[in-house]
Amino acid sequence: MPTTPSSNGSSSGTTDWQATMARTWPGIGTPRGPDFNPGRKPPLPQREPSPESPATTSSIEPKPRTARAAPLLLAAVLAGGTTGGAIAWATTETAVPTIVQQDADPAPPGNQAGTESAAAAILPSVVQVRAGRGTGSGFVFDDRGQVITNHHVVEGVSQVGLQLADGRTVRASVVGSDEEEDIAVLQITGSAPDAAPLGTSRSLRIGQPVIAVGSPLGLSGTVTSGIVSAVDRTSRIGGAARPMVQTDASINPGNSGGPLVDLAGRVVGVNTAIATTSASAGNIGIGFAVPVDRALEVAREIIAQN
Repeated sequence: MPTTPSSNGSSSGTTDWQATMARTWPGIGTPRGPDFNPGRKPPLPQREPSPESPATTSSIEPKPRTARAAPLLLAAVLAGGTTGGAIAWATTETAVPTIVQQDADPAPPGNQAGTESAAAAILPSVVQVRAGRGTGSGFVFDDRGQVITNHHVVEGVSQVGLQLADGRTVRASVVGSDEEEDIAVLQITGSAPDAAPLGTSRSLRIGQPVIAVGSPLGLSGTVTSGIVSAVDRTSRIGGAARPMVQTDASINPGNSGGPLVDLAGRVVGVNTAIATTSASAGNIGIGFAVPVDRALEVAREIIAQN
């Protein structure tokens, strides 16, 4: 039986564990998404003997309408097989991490060079999250190697595996999560990448170029580009209506928890859900991200409570 991380973080050996991860999550291979069922949550995957429960994938139930409404799906997947000043948040408690947000200076104009430099700035801080059979994305956001992802990516587990941008696989523990806000915080075990540059969502403009970074269908380090389609689109995530950033940057299953980034390379949102015309349609250019200002506020509360 393959070795898997235990709840106390131990295993029979780092090499065996990394090899097991490579076999369990083959990445590109022949990825298959879950059988989404519009209007209700899909059945839970068959539980296998494991020290952890597999993550689940949820759907968001559309309200009844006269016309057929597009399902809104959480962008998780079950894999087959600048400049300007800075605003620093800190407290006098030495155990609390420092989270730094850059101010609202405009991002560079939307051109190819801007997209490339933004990708180069953010990619080292982005991780693929492997929770049970589920995969998602996340990014390091503070100086203690803590990671923001979505609650629905890590729901039901206390330990996850992470694939870093340099190809290393490491473990992380779930510090805590907020189901209503669909935000979770992870703590990397051992050395961690530098924190991602953090921007602010309050200065986003409709039409502003952005990129989405994550691991759609297990393809880690994937970058897609688009624009901000709306800055205050109310969507029902985690059972509660919340204002979200809408984008047409391609977001697919596996992107959940990854960053939405402006062309200065600063995180402005946490990619969370997509709207589709059918359960299997995939991306149609309508994606939603939790505004980074709210995501960071929730992350701070999670850290303080744990």
